Amino acid sequence: MTEFRRLAADRAGSSAAEMALVMPLLLVLMFGTFELGHYFLSEHVVQKSVRDAARYAARLPMTSYPSCVPTAAAEAQIQRMARTGRPDNGGASQRLQGWSANNMTTVTVSCEPTGTYTGIYIEFPTGVTKVRVSAQVPYPTLLGTIGLGVPSLQLNAASESAVYGA
Repeated sequence: MTEFRRLAADRAGSSAAEMALVMPLLLVLMFGTFELGHYFLSEHVVQKSVRDAARYAARLPMTSYPSCVPTAAAEAQIQRMARTGRPDNGGASQRLQGWSANNMTTVTVSCEPTGTYTGIYIEFPTGVTKVRVSAQVPYPTLLGTIGLGVPSLQLNAASESAVYGA
């Protein structure tokens, strides 16, 4: 009985046991925090990229949008602007890992010919030309890069701007 009391009173391994119980929770909290921060950063990058591309598209000349349809060259420039931050093919890399193709970005143009317009739109024959740039990019998870199976998520963003030409 004295050996049992001595063993029950011994606290030498209690710290290791407590650490073994708490460590999984701490790891989940730590990696979850990193993953959540990375998700918000990636979402911000896609939103900013699409907004920059819409601004770029708004400054293209009106001849880039004949009959309310973007020319192939203008559409490619806008898509590259969203993906790389540069409208030309100059060695810029993608802004976000996984945004590997320009066709992940969609460019649509709409014209509103009805209405009473003033300012720069008064002489446009097709009325107000609006460009909408949207992107759907796969989310590059941090946990996926270390080999843990994480379901694929899509980052979606859209921005619209009225074309006023350069």
